[in-house]
Amino acid sequence: MDLEHFETRINDRITELADHLQRIKKDLDQPLLADLNDQAIDLEDDEVLEGIGQAHQQEIRLLNAALTRIENGTYGVCQTCGDPISEARLEAVLYAPVCKDCAASAGGERRQ
Repeated sequence: MDLEHFETRINDRITELADHLQRIKKDLDQPLLADLNDQAIDLEDDEVLEGIGQAHQQEIRLLNAALTRIENGTYGVCQTCGDPISEARLEAVLYAPVCKDCAASAGGERRQ
């Protein structure tokens, strides 16, 4: 497995999310408009942006955990059963901590 490839992809994704978080913060810092109808729309938009921001922050935490696993040699190893996580799964979910089988069984029991 090419760990440098995954490390680069993870770092690129973190940068992308951090940039988007900065744009969200900038949008949220904008003052409300004077019109009450516009204020209501802005407040609804702010709620959506805050939700997106929280999701981005969570993904950054998961990606940082994946970088830690790369550093200590456990990236690509299922945390539940110890089997390798397929490269296809890691390409799709860069921070995947479990293999497809364990994910499908909702974190299921450790296979013997």
